[in-house]
Amino acid sequence: MLQNLTALASQLGLIFCALAIGASWVAAIAAPNCSFEELDGSRADRHVRELLNQTAIPIAGMMLAAGALFLLATSWAAGGTAFLAAFGFYATRMMLAPKQGKAPPGHKTSRKGQRAVSVSLSLMFMVVAVIAAILGMVGI
Repeated sequence: MLQNLTALASQLGLIFCALAIGASWVAAIAAPNCSFEELDGSRADRHVRELLNQTAIPIAGMMLAAGALFLLATSWAAGGTAFLAAFGFYATRMMLAPKQGKAPPGHKTSRKGQRAVSVSLSLMFMVVAVIAAILGMVGI
């Protein structure tokens, strides 16, 4: 009975990892390409920033669920790596958080830079999610 539970938890963890990887790919690669092809630069930039901001929490939640399921399946390394990916996806949202008040004199906020950093963070932690899925598949 316990072996069936660990096998089920491992498979569900893989499913959640795959969902998070797919959603991250769509939010960081596919949608920005379509946005910059169809919209002008400022609207596309705003759309991509909003898309990354809105999808960061669900993707982080999927990776949290995958981490918990991997820990339930006693795949410790996969669980830890999934939790790291969940923190990373949440960090992309923090990168895009609107600043309170005005910027100090002499400092400018670069929205384009924020978008570039959050897209690269999403891609980097998508690779971490792939590593978590591989570790969970192997059972480490």
